[in-house]
Amino acid sequence: MTTVLGIDLGTQHLKALVYDAEAKQIRASVASPLNIDQRDDGTAEQSAHWWIEALTDALSQIDAKLKKDVAAIGVSGQQHGFVPINKGGEVLVPVKLWCDTSTEPECAEIMDAAGGVKMCIANAGNPILPGYTASKVLWLKQQHRTLYDEMDCILLPHDYLNFYLTGERCMEAGDASGTGFLNVHERTWSRELLAAIDPDRDLSECLPPLRLTNEVIGTLRPRIGAMTGLPAGVPVSIGGGDNMMGAIGTGNVAEGRLTMSLGTSGTVYAFSDKPVIDPNGQIAAFCSSNGGWLPLMCTMNCTVSTELVRRMLNADIDDFEMHVAQAPRGSGGILTLPFFNGERTPNLPRGKGCLIGIDTQNATPENIMRSAMEGATFALKFGIDELRKLGVEATEIVLTGGGANSSTWRQLVADVCASRVVVLEQDEGAAFGAAMQALGLLCGQPVEMFVHEHLAEKPELGCEPDTNAVSFYEDAFQSYQSAVDTILPLYQ
Repeated sequence: MTTVLGIDLGTQHLKALVYDAEAKQIRASVASPLNIDQRDDGTAEQSAHWWIEALTDALSQIDAKLKKDVAAIGVSGQQHGFVPINKGGEVLVPVKLWCDTSTEPECAEIMDAAGGVKMCIANAGNPILPGYTASKVLWLKQQHRTLYDEMDCILLPHDYLNFYLTGERCMEAGDASGTGFLNVHERTWSRELLAAIDPDRDLSECLPPLRLTNEVIGTLRPRIGAMTGLPAGVPVSIGGGDNMMGAIGTGNVAEGRLTMSLGTSGTVYAFSDKPVIDPNGQIAAFCSSNGGWLPLMCTMNCTVSTELVRRMLNADIDDFEMHVAQAPRGSGGILTLPFFNGERTPNLPRGKGCLIGIDTQNATPENIMRSAMEGATFALKFGIDELRKLGVEATEIVLTGGGANSSTWRQLVADVCASRVVVLEQDEGAAFGAAMQALGLLCGQPVEMFVHEHLAEKPELGCEPDTNAVSFYEDAFQSYQSAVDTILPLYQ
């Protein structure tokens, strides 16, 4: 049998899809919503049991006969979340998420102890940024010392689902590179960074085995099979972070293709066959989940920006799309700096959203809505430019995430980035990537050998850049960057 299950634990939803590899068809695609506990101090947390409830709910939506056909499982998950468990496998505290900026002071403490930003980059490939797992470990030590002492193992969100499904504790190198304490050059734990977090405790003893290649990490436990209707004993792959699985699910497994995700966060990333280290720390030096590297830039406010403005102006999705399409390029001179949740790139954990250039002539709902979309796109364009400076080139952009459903946004990306834009039939990139990884267990091949056989473009959704628009947005992007440079001192 060649039917596989891909699971993606996102921030707002847990998604699951069943893929029939022989027929090359997605047989089911379901989702279950998730809540986030967010506070004014930058805290963003979820309870791990919410994930299990969402997984149970999502799987209950899939036909029982279809679940019986599942022959392998792959799991994707939001990166950077901190899931400390004790010896009994109990989660000790609510999970601090990738978008939690409350541990900014701990970031500075770790980097100071490690010898500064440049030494962090030298030892691990990355600085310690708000949101990364490392600062959350120090936070637990400082704020909940008894629970810290009880901590037996550090897991990431997708690792925790793997643990729930199989009982096995492990971590995958791509996801692990988002902790801040993996040496991405060598795919080994950085003793220097672990010592900077806690010089008195060997934290490597709390880290599970590191998986470097796709393999069966365990099989579905009978109890979980009985609860979910999945066959007990089916193999579970190593899984990975949502960006790494998104790369697989969009065919970004060799050089030349760039993936842009327009989700809650925005990401741009591309495959490389060698480590790509940014001395300025703007581009994250991550590993891929198929043996290479995945230089990546992340923004924390992508559809966050458009959804915030849409709700503020009381527009539904169709109205929002109509208004954005009606507004002129450049939104009549309004610039949105979309740092509503704080920001990772630029590194502004205390940042706030800014609307600049509003006057009595341009203050219309259409312009404000389009400006939110343009601002989120400019923020990602910055990442593409930084990747190019590091030698990472791409001939096309594959769009994924909820924002890719907007025809206006697709064309905007093509125009701002001066690049061909592609949208795939398989629109759940991370969940589909997890399914592809699971399929690799069944066919005994690495994903780069077969993934393109299972991908198809939607030609009617593809976009080519408009020459006039490209020229316009070159100037508009420079105005955006000048505005960002101007407000930086306000929030640093």
